[in-house]
Amino acid sequence: MNEQLDHYANKLAYETDSWDLKVAMEQGENVVVIDARSTEAYEGEHIPGAINIPHRQMNPETTAHLEGEALIVTYCDGIGYNASTKGALNMTRLGFRVKELMGGLDWWKRDGHSTESAVQSLKS
Repeated sequence: MNEQLDHYANKLAYETDSWDLKVAMEQGENVVVIDARSTEAYEGEHIPGAINIPHRQMNPETTAHLEGEALIVTYCDGIGYNASTKGALNMTRLGFRVKELMGGLDWWKRDGHSTESAVQSLKS
């Protein structure tokens, strides 16, 4: 029984879903959402407020501007892609507190949450 409890507690410690992320963002929690996909994919569509740091470019220099106490949430397109996992691994190695968004951008949209493009971001 304890082993199973540990398993589920560990999952929740390292993963989040779109509903919980949306609530955290709306409540002004100290969360930084990182789109770990390519710049081109990010510019086409992303979660509002997300920043783009492609997982291959995550290093001390590209993440130096991030607050160390923030919860980092990484995402990519969704099931079948692993940029969010690679991003979560990289950000954890860099010393950040990290969760991965389950289902990525796909599940974010399926839950009815809005997205934006780089063109829309520039107009805001």
